[in-house]
Amino acid sequence: MEQRQLGRLGPRVSAIGFGCMSLGIGDVYTSGVHDDAAAIALVRRAIDLGVTFLDTADIYGDSELKVGQAIHDRRGEVVLATKFGFVQPRGSEERIDGRPEYVRFACERSLQRLAVDVVDLYYLHRVDPDVPIEDTVGAMADLVRQGKVRHLGLSEVSAATLRRAHAVHPIAAVQTEYSLFSRDAEDDLVPALRELGVALVAYSPLGRGFLAGRFRSLEDLAPDDWRRRNPRFQGGAFEQNVALADRVRALAAAKGCTPAQLALAWLLTHDNVVPIPGTSSVDRLVENAAATTVHLTRQELDEIERLSPKGAAAGARYHASGAALLNG
Repeated sequence: MEQRQLGRLGPRVSAIGFGCMSLGIGDVYTSGVHDDAAAIALVRRAIDLGVTFLDTADIYGDSELKVGQAIHDRRGEVVLATKFGFVQPRGSEERIDGRPEYVRFACERSLQRLAVDVVDLYYLHRVDPDVPIEDTVGAMADLVRQGKVRHLGLSEVSAATLRRAHAVHPIAAVQTEYSLFSRDAEDDLVPALRELGVALVAYSPLGRGFLAGRFRSLEDLAPDDWRRRNPRFQGGAFEQNVALADRVRALAAAKGCTPAQLALAWLLTHDNVVPIPGTSSVDRLVENAAATTVHLTRQELDEIERLSPKGAAAGARYHASGAALLNG
C-alpha cells in the first residue's frame, strides 16, 4: 500500500490506517471483536494487507492488550498510535485529565499494555479545560526526550489550541472526525494544519457506518449501540442521512466501487489526510484497504460535491455530553 508522510516531521504511514476501537471489550458500537484470537488475527491480516498504521487508545477496553499481542513479533512493520486523557471515576461521567503527572502515568500504563518500549504517535484524546495545553504537551514532550514516545498528536482540538501546543513541541497529527458527512474541520482547522505542516488523521471516515451503507433503519443497530443516542441517528435526521448515503451509493455504483471505497477515496484526494476506518470484519478490512486503488477524476469530485456538499448531513456530531468534551 502507498505510504504518506504524517505531517512535516512525522513518520511515514500507510495511506489508510486501522482504527482499533472495535477490538476492545466494551466497544460502543456493540459490533466489536470480543474473541481475542479473532481480534489478533484481524490486526495481523491488516498488516499483511499493508495497513500498518494502527490506532488505539487506553479507553478502548482491552484493545491495547490485543494490539500488543498481535504485533509482538512484527513491531518493526507498524506505526503504533495510542491515546490518553479520558478517565471515568466510578459512578460519574467521563472527564479528561491532562495533568503532567497523569500524562506520565497513562503512558507507562499504555506501554505495559502494548508490551512495547516506545509508542510511535501519542495523542491527547481530548483537551482538559482545567489544564493549560502548554502544561500537558510539555509533559508529552518529556516523554519524547525520554525515548518513550516518538511523535505527538492531539485529538479534537481547535486551530487556536493547536497553535499553542505546536509552539511547545511539534505536533505530527491531529485526529478529528472527517468524512463526507463531517466537514466542519475545513473551516478553521484544516488551514491551520496546512500552515503548520500537521497531518489530519480522520476517524469515523465512513460517517459512523452511514457511508458504508451498513444499515437502513435503527432496527439494524443493536439495542445498546451507542449510535442510537447520536443526533444523526435520531428522528428525521436518520432518514435524511440514509438518503444522503444513498446518493453516495449511486455514485459508487457508477464508479464500479463500493460506497465505503468511494468515501475513503474522496478523503485520499486530500494529501495531508490519513483515514483510519475501523471494522470487526476481515471482508470489510480488505474492502477498505482496496480504496487506495480507486482514483477519482475532477468530474467525479465535482459530482460528489454536488450530491453530498459540506453541511448536508443532518444532526450534530455528538450528543450534549460528548459535545461538551470537544475543544471549541
